[in-house]
Amino acid sequence: MKYQYTLILCSFLMVCSSFTTDYSLMNNAFGSVGSPTKIQKFYPNPATQFIKFEFDKSVDKSYTLEIYNFIGRKMASSIVTEAKLTFYFNDAYYRGLYIFQLRDRSGRIIESGKFQVIR
Repeated sequence: MKYQYTLILCSFLMVCSSFTTDYSLMNNAFGSVGSPTKIQKFYPNPATQFIKFEFDKSVDKSYTLEIYNFIGRKMASSIVTEAKLTFYFNDAYYRGLYIFQLRDRSGRIIESGKFQVIR
């Protein structure tokens, strides 16, 4: 049993270590990096039956929002066509940690984060 938890934890860390965010704006004379966020907020967190995402007005309509479970299985994917997007959970969503990724047309990760599902 301990081996299974170790294996799951290692898998989770490998999946999470590949996430990056595009920081391309310099915001002051000291050279600190600003973080332009495309996803303004997502709620409720922790979620029970659904999760809503609200996007910045400048988000490209060709972006895709993908949701993965903690072992890296893709649970959902949707093209961002409006300023708000809602994902409803079916029976495949178990209690635990989920990762979301906002990707551009070429598949590059623009933004990522995590949320929790409690059931």
